[in-house]
Amino acid sequence: MFLCRVEVALGVSRRQSLKRLAAAGAIPLSAPASPRIPAPSVRLIVLDVGGTIIEDRGDVPEALRSAMAHHGVPSNREEIARRRGASKREVIRHFVDEQAPPPNVDRDRLIADIHAEFTANLIEVYRSVPPIAGAEDAIRQLRAGGFLVATTTGFDRAISTSIFRRLGWEGLFAASICSDDVAQGRPAPYMIFHAMEAALVNSVAEVVAVGDTPLDLQAGNNAGVRGVVGVLTGAAAAENLRKQPHTEIVPSVADLPALLASRQFRPKR
Repeated sequence: MFLCRVEVALGVSRRQSLKRLAAAGAIPLSAPASPRIPAPSVRLIVLDVGGTIIEDRGDVPEALRSAMAHHGVPSNREEIARRRGASKREVIRHFVDEQAPPPNVDRDRLIADIHAEFTANLIEVYRSVPPIAGAEDAIRQLRAGGFLVATTTGFDRAISTSIFRRLGWEGLFAASICSDDVAQGRPAPYMIFHAMEAALVNSVAEVVAVGDTPLDLQAGNNAGVRGVVGVLTGAAAAENLRKQPHTEIVPSVADLPALLASRQFRPKR
Protein backbone atom coordinates (compact mmCIF):
# COMPACT_ATOMS: atom_id res chain seq x y z
CA MET A 1 0.00 0.00 0.00
CA PHE A 2 2.85 2.42 0.83
CA LEU A 3 4.46 1.84 -2.59
CA CYS A 4 1.16 2.44 -4.38
CA ARG A 5 0.49 5.67 -2.50
CA VAL A 6 3.97 7.01 -3.26
CA GLU A 7 3.71 6.22 -6.96
CA VAL A 8 0.21 7.65 -7.24
CA ALA A 9 1.58 10.82 -5.67
CA LEU A 10 4.36 10.87 -8.26
CA GLY A 11 1.86 10.33 -11.10
CA VAL A 12 3.11 6.84 -11.95
CA SER A 13 0.46 4.40 -13.15
CA ARG A 14 -0.07 0.99 -11.49
CA ARG A 15 0.89 -0.76 -14.77
CA GLN A 16 4.17 1.13 -14.92
CA SER A 17 4.84 0.21 -11.31
CA LEU A 18 4.35 -3.47 -12.05
CA LYS A 19 6.60 -3.25 -15.10
CA ARG A 20 9.36 -1.66 -13.02
CA LEU A 21 9.05 -4.32 -10.33
CA ALA A 22 9.05 -7.08 -12.94
CA ALA A 23 12.13 -5.62 -14.60
CA ALA A 24 13.83 -5.69 -11.23
CA GLY A 25 12.94 -9.37 -10.89
CA ALA A 26 10.47 -8.90 -8.07
CA ILE A 27 7.38 -10.10 -10.02
CA PRO A 28 7.80 -12.49 -12.96
CA LEU A 29 5.35 -11.61 -15.75
CA SER A 30 5.08 -15.22 -16.85
CA ALA A 31 6.02 -18.55 -15.32
CA PRO A 32 8.73 -20.56 -17.09
CA ALA A 33 7.35 -23.31 -19.30
CA SER A 34 7.33 -26.71 -17.63
CA PRO A 35 9.41 -29.32 -19.39
CA ARG A 36 7.20 -31.73 -21.34
CA ILE A 37 7.17 -35.18 -19.77
CA PRO A 38 6.82 -37.96 -22.35
CA ALA A 39 3.97 -40.41 -21.84
CA PRO A 40 5.09 -43.72 -20.35
CA SER A 41 5.03 -46.84 -22.48
CA VAL A 42 1.89 -48.95 -22.49
CA ARG A 43 2.42 -51.96 -20.23
CA LEU A 44 -0.99 -53.51 -19.56
CA ILE A 45 -3.69 -54.62 -22.01
CA VAL A 46 -7.04 -55.26 -20.31
CA LEU A 47 -9.36 -57.50 -22.36
CA ASP A 48 -13.05 -58.17 -21.94
CA VAL A 49 -13.99 -61.85 -22.23
CA GLY A 50 -17.36 -62.65 -23.86
CA GLY A 51 -17.51 -61.17 -27.38
CA THR A 52 -13.88 -59.98 -27.20
CA ILE A 53 -11.77 -63.12 -26.76
CA ILE A 54 -14.61 -65.71 -26.59
CA GLU A 55 -17.31 -65.94 -29.25
CA ASP A 56 -20.67 -64.35 -28.49
CA ARG A 57 -23.50 -66.52 -29.83
CA GLY A 58 -26.26 -64.75 -27.91
CA ASP A 59 -26.27 -67.36 -25.13
CA VAL A 60 -25.83 -64.90 -22.25
CA PRO A 61 -28.99 -62.80 -22.73
CA GLU A 62 -31.08 -65.91 -23.27
CA ALA A 63 -29.65 -67.61 -20.17
CA LEU A 64 -30.42 -64.49 -18.11
CA ARG A 65 -33.97 -64.20 -19.47
CA SER A 66 -34.66 -67.89 -18.93
CA ALA A 67 -33.35 -67.96 -15.33
CA MET A 68 -35.35 -64.86 -14.38
CA ALA A 69 -38.52 -66.17 -16.02
CA HIS A 70 -38.16 -69.48 -14.13
CA HIS A 71 -38.35 -67.48 -10.89
CA GLY A 72 -41.24 -65.29 -12.01
CA VAL A 73 -39.20 -62.19 -12.85
CA PRO A 74 -40.15 -60.67 -16.22
CA SER A 75 -37.54 -59.09 -18.48
CA ASN A 76 -37.19 -57.99 -22.08
CA ARG A 77 -34.47 -58.66 -24.61
CA GLU A 78 -33.96 -55.00 -25.52
CA GLU A 79 -33.17 -53.91 -21.98
CA ILE A 80 -30.92 -56.92 -21.40
CA ALA A 81 -29.09 -56.01 -24.63
CA ARG A 82 -28.50 -52.46 -23.36
CA ARG A 83 -26.79 -53.93 -20.30
CA ARG A 84 -24.37 -56.18 -22.19
CA GLY A 85 -21.00 -56.05 -20.43
CA ALA A 86 -22.48 -55.27 -17.01
CA SER A 87 -22.26 -57.48 -13.94
CA LYS A 88 -24.80 -60.23 -14.46
CA ARG A 89 -25.75 -60.14 -10.79
CA GLU A 90 -26.43 -56.40 -11.12
CA VAL A 91 -28.57 -57.03 -14.22
CA ILE A 92 -30.64 -59.55 -12.29
CA ARG A 93 -30.97 -57.14 -9.36
CA HIS A 94 -32.22 -54.42 -11.73
CA PHE A 95 -35.07 -56.59 -13.02
CA VAL A 96 -35.97 -57.88 -9.54
CA ASP A 97 -36.13 -54.32 -8.20
CA GLU A 98 -38.15 -53.21 -11.23
CA GLN A 99 -40.69 -55.94 -10.55
CA ALA A 100 -41.07 -54.70 -6.93
CA PRO A 101 -41.77 -58.09 -5.31
CA PRO A 102 -44.00 -58.23 -2.19
CA PRO A 103 -42.44 -57.34 1.17
CA ASN A 104 -42.44 -60.98 2.28
CA VAL A 105 -40.09 -61.94 -0.58
CA ASP A 106 -36.41 -62.02 0.34
CA ARG A 107 -34.95 -60.07 -2.60
CA ASP A 108 -31.34 -61.01 -1.91
CA ARG A 109 -32.28 -64.69 -1.77
CA LEU A 110 -34.27 -64.38 -5.00
CA ILE A 111 -31.36 -62.67 -6.76
CA ALA A 112 -28.93 -65.32 -5.49
CA ASP A 113 -31.18 -68.17 -6.69
CA ILE A 114 -31.60 -66.64 -10.16
CA HIS A 115 -27.88 -65.99 -10.43
CA ALA A 116 -27.02 -69.55 -9.36
CA GLU A 117 -29.32 -70.98 -12.03
CA PHE A 118 -27.93 -68.61 -14.67
CA THR A 119 -24.35 -69.54 -13.72
CA ALA A 120 -24.98 -73.30 -13.88
CA ASN A 121 -26.71 -73.00 -17.25
CA LEU A 122 -24.02 -70.76 -18.74
CA ILE A 123 -21.15 -72.98 -17.58
CA GLU A 124 -22.82 -75.83 -19.43
CA VAL A 125 -23.36 -73.72 -22.57
CA TYR A 126 -19.77 -72.45 -22.59
CA ARG A 127 -18.35 -75.95 -22.68
CA SER A 128 -18.66 -75.71 -26.47
CA VAL A 129 -18.15 -71.98 -27.19
CA PRO A 130 -14.86 -71.40 -29.04
CA PRO A 131 -12.50 -68.46 -28.66
CA ILE A 132 -12.53 -65.62 -31.17
CA ALA A 133 -10.44 -66.58 -34.18
CA GLY A 134 -6.87 -65.42 -33.62
CA ALA A 135 -7.46 -64.43 -29.98
CA GLU A 136 -4.98 -66.85 -28.42
CA ASP A 137 -2.30 -66.00 -30.97
CA ALA A 138 -2.84 -62.28 -30.31
CA ILE A 139 -2.57 -62.76 -26.55
CA ARG A 140 0.64 -64.73 -26.94
CA GLN A 141 2.06 -62.12 -29.33
CA LEU A 142 1.30 -59.37 -26.83
CA ARG A 143 3.00 -61.30 -24.05
CA ALA A 144 6.01 -62.03 -26.27
CA GLY A 145 6.21 -58.31 -27.03
CA GLY A 146 6.56 -57.53 -23.31
CA PHE A 147 2.97 -56.53 -22.54
CA LEU A 148 1.08 -57.70 -19.50
CA VAL A 149 -2.38 -59.02 -20.40
CA ALA A 150 -5.37 -59.09 -18.05
CA THR A 151 -9.06 -59.84 -18.38
CA THR A 152 -12.17 -58.25 -16.91
CA THR A 153 -15.65 -59.69 -17.21
CA GLY A 154 -19.25 -59.30 -16.11
CA PHE A 155 -19.24 -63.04 -15.34
CA ASP A 156 -18.49 -64.27 -11.87
CA ARG A 157 -15.47 -66.37 -10.93
CA ALA A 158 -17.11 -69.75 -11.48
CA ILE A 159 -17.92 -68.99 -15.12
CA SER A 160 -14.60 -67.38 -16.04
CA THR A 161 -12.61 -70.16 -14.37
CA SER A 162 -14.55 -72.82 -16.27
CA ILE A 163 -13.87 -71.04 -19.60
CA PHE A 164 -10.14 -70.49 -19.04
CA ARG A 165 -9.57 -73.95 -17.63
CA ARG A 166 -11.23 -75.61 -20.63
CA LEU A 167 -9.13 -73.56 -23.06
CA GLY A 168 -5.89 -73.99 -21.12
CA TRP A 169 -5.62 -70.21 -20.69
CA GLU A 170 -5.22 -70.03 -16.91
CA GLY A 171 -1.54 -69.15 -17.13
CA LEU A 172 -1.85 -66.48 -19.84
CA PHE A 173 -3.01 -63.53 -17.77
CA ALA A 174 -1.36 -61.26 -15.23
CA ALA A 175 -4.81 -60.80 -13.69
CA SER A 176 -8.32 -62.12 -14.30
CA ILE A 177 -10.89 -59.85 -12.67
CA CYS A 178 -14.57 -60.74 -12.33
CA SER A 179 -17.57 -58.61 -11.45
CA ASP A 180 -17.79 -60.26 -8.03
CA ASP A 181 -14.26 -59.00 -7.22
CA VAL A 182 -15.40 -55.35 -7.08
CA ALA A 183 -18.12 -53.24 -5.49
CA GLN A 184 -19.65 -52.27 -8.84
CA GLY A 185 -19.30 -53.59 -12.37
CA ARG A 186 -19.19 -51.69 -15.65
CA PRO A 187 -19.50 -48.87 -16.54
CA ALA A 188 -17.68 -48.24 -13.24
CA PRO A 189 -13.90 -48.43 -13.71
CA TYR A 190 -13.18 -50.61 -10.71
CA MET A 191 -12.39 -53.86 -12.54
CA ILE A 192 -9.74 -52.06 -14.59
CA PHE A 193 -8.25 -50.53 -11.44
CA HIS A 194 -8.28 -53.94 -9.76
CA ALA A 195 -6.47 -55.44 -12.78
CA MET A 196 -3.84 -52.68 -12.51
CA GLU A 197 -3.42 -53.43 -8.83
CA ALA A 198 -3.01 -57.16 -9.44
CA ALA A 199 -0.54 -56.58 -12.29
CA LEU A 200 1.40 -53.94 -10.30
CA VAL A 201 0.84 -51.23 -12.90
CA ASN A 202 0.80 -47.78 -11.32
CA SER A 203 -0.48 -45.41 -14.01
CA VAL A 204 -3.59 -45.40 -16.18
CA ALA A 205 -1.31 -43.91 -18.87
CA GLU A 206 0.23 -47.39 -19.15
CA VAL A 207 -3.09 -49.17 -19.80
CA VAL A 208 -5.19 -49.97 -22.87
CA ALA A 209 -8.72 -51.36 -22.35
CA VAL A 210 -10.40 -53.48 -25.04
CA GLY A 211 -14.02 -54.59 -25.33
CA ASP A 212 -17.01 -55.26 -27.58
CA THR A 213 -19.83 -53.33 -25.83
CA PRO A 214 -20.57 -49.67 -25.11
CA LEU A 215 -20.26 -50.43 -21.38
CA ASP A 216 -16.74 -51.80 -21.97
CA LEU A 217 -15.71 -48.54 -23.62
CA GLN A 218 -17.45 -46.45 -20.95
CA ALA A 219 -15.53 -48.30 -18.23
CA GLY A 220 -12.26 -47.60 -20.05
CA ASN A 221 -13.08 -43.92 -20.33
CA ASN A 222 -14.21 -43.72 -16.71
CA ALA A 223 -10.86 -45.23 -15.74
CA GLY A 224 -9.03 -42.59 -17.79
CA VAL A 225 -6.77 -45.17 -19.44
CA ARG A 226 -4.35 -44.40 -22.27
CA GLY A 227 -6.27 -46.32 -24.95
CA VAL A 228 -9.89 -47.45 -25.32
CA VAL A 229 -10.34 -49.92 -28.17
CA GLY A 230 -13.59 -51.43 -29.43
CA VAL A 231 -13.81 -54.72 -31.32
CA LEU A 232 -16.59 -55.78 -33.69
CA THR A 233 -16.76 -59.47 -32.74
CA GLY A 234 -19.48 -59.06 -30.11
CA ALA A 235 -23.11 -58.07 -29.97
CA ALA A 236 -22.78 -54.30 -30.40
CA ALA A 237 -23.09 -52.71 -33.82
CA ALA A 238 -20.18 -50.57 -35.00
CA GLU A 239 -22.27 -47.38 -34.89
CA ASN A 240 -23.13 -47.99 -31.22
CA LEU A 241 -19.47 -48.42 -30.32
CA ARG A 242 -18.49 -45.31 -32.27
CA LYS A 243 -20.90 -43.22 -30.19
CA GLN A 244 -18.62 -43.81 -27.20
CA PRO A 245 -15.30 -41.99 -26.73
CA HIS A 246 -12.65 -44.33 -28.08
CA THR A 247 -9.15 -44.54 -29.45
CA GLU A 248 -9.84 -47.04 -32.21
CA ILE A 249 -12.43 -49.53 -33.43
CA VAL A 250 -10.92 -52.67 -34.98
CA PRO A 251 -12.47 -55.80 -36.48
CA SER A 252 -11.08 -58.18 -33.87
CA VAL A 253 -8.72 -58.70 -30.97
CA ALA A 254 -6.50 -60.40 -33.54
CA ASP A 255 -5.71 -56.90 -34.85
CA LEU A 256 -4.39 -55.66 -31.50
CA PRO A 257 -0.68 -56.51 -31.83
CA ALA A 258 -0.42 -54.59 -35.12
CA LEU A 259 -2.44 -51.69 -33.72
CA LEU A 260 -0.25 -51.38 -30.64
CA ALA A 261 2.85 -51.40 -32.80
CA SER A 262 1.52 -48.73 -35.16
CA ARG A 263 0.29 -45.80 -33.06
CA GLN A 264 0.13 -43.84 -29.83
CA PHE A 265 -3.10 -43.95 -27.90
CA ARG A 266 -5.10 -40.77 -27.46
CA PRO A 267 -8.88 -41.23 -27.08
CA LYS A 268 -11.14 -39.70 -29.75
CA ARG A 269 -13.94 -37.66 -28.19
